[in-house]
Amino acid sequence: MTVALMFLGLVALILLNVPIAIALGIVAMAAMVGSGGFDSLLNSAIVMFTGATSFPLLAIPLFILAGAIMNTSSLSRRLIAFAGAVFGFVRGGLAMITIGTSMFFAEISGSAVADVAAMGSILIPAMKKKGYPKEFAAAIMSSSATLAVIIPPSIPMILYAVMADASVVQIFVAGIVPGVLAGVAMMALSYWYARRYNYPVEEVFQWKKVKSTFKDAAWAFLLPVIILGGIFGGVVTATEGAALAVLAALFIGGVIYRELDLKHLYTAMIEGSTQTATVMLLVAASALLGVYLTEQQIPQQLAQWLSSITENRYAVLGILNVFFLLIGLFLHSAAAIILVVPIVMPLVNAVGIDPVHFGLIVTLNLGIGQQTPPVASVLMASCAIAKADMWKVTRVNLPFIGVLVGVLLLVTYVPAVPMFLVDVFYK
Repeated sequence: MTVALMFLGLVALILLNVPIAIALGIVAMAAMVGSGGFDSLLNSAIVMFTGATSFPLLAIPLFILAGAIMNTSSLSRRLIAFAGAVFGFVRGGLAMITIGTSMFFAEISGSAVADVAAMGSILIPAMKKKGYPKEFAAAIMSSSATLAVIIPPSIPMILYAVMADASVVQIFVAGIVPGVLAGVAMMALSYWYARRYNYPVEEVFQWKKVKSTFKDAAWAFLLPVIILGGIFGGVVTATEGAALAVLAALFIGGVIYRELDLKHLYTAMIEGSTQTATVMLLVAASALLGVYLTEQQIPQQLAQWLSSITENRYAVLGILNVFFLLIGLFLHSAAAIILVVPIVMPLVNAVGIDPVHFGLIVTLNLGIGQQTPPVASVLMASCAIAKADMWKVTRVNLPFIGVLVGVLLLVTYVPAVPMFLVDVFYK
């Protein structure tokens, strides 16, 4: 009953346009005062500070900053040129270029919104100019951008790992196969659309152009090698890998490409700081909520209640999938992870679900939530660039959402899909 009242209060505040982080803090403090009086708020500032300063969380601002720096260094243009040389000869090649560049950029930024911001402003106008409907252009950009939260490094994965006390690196590894599967399936669907609606071929395949564009983007291709190679090789932690990504981005953008001056660096730092502040304020506010829930043993009570209904892990996963899909309609992924994961983890552990496996399920669910109105943060960003109506884009986007749902079901009920590489390298 308490959780229901807290959730209703949170939804009411969000509907009143109160920022989610502020709404979380208000609900948490109201619950604490209701159960323990005003004295329970004496340590609130310390709790919030401690909750937002754990070492793994440092990876979030660092990955955000690395992505912002590379945005100012023509990385997007170089990646798009190479993808165009590879996929441009296929009918509907621009759609495949969009998916391909999104998959690669995902290995740097870890943020779907950053992917749309970096790629959408170039690719959406290009698709419209070539005769693609603006609704299709916005849909393909939005859906492919969600690959940024599935393919490592991923900011939602880092948040989940901190909240669930799971391995960041193992969750990163678990995202590789599902992310590639989703990208390939989206390419196949795009090709079907292109054949059906006679979308254009961009250019004749030229091996010479493939080599020249690859050479132009060669230094950019080193970034994922530095980030993921260091992390997966056990040389650095995810946080240290994020710091290396920033250093590499500064070197490549400023020394190699010579396109990162102080003005662009200032812009990147402001952009990174703004995004970081949003996420970390959510984390700090959630720390208060976590203290209250722990003291009241609400997660344990929820686990006992659901366990009394069913102890079948696949039935529990089905229930949690529906729950997270519904949550994703109304909450941003960071807020949903911070709010819900600590509540459901006792249940997940009780029925024997691997926390790494569950982390990928949560990430996919909330990635789908980025595409489903009314919140749909990534979809709205894409629609704003395309100047298209969100609901019309959503109708076009449904088959691509269907691809993500299909991958979600595969990941949920065939654990070997996400866990194969984890078992090979870490078990």
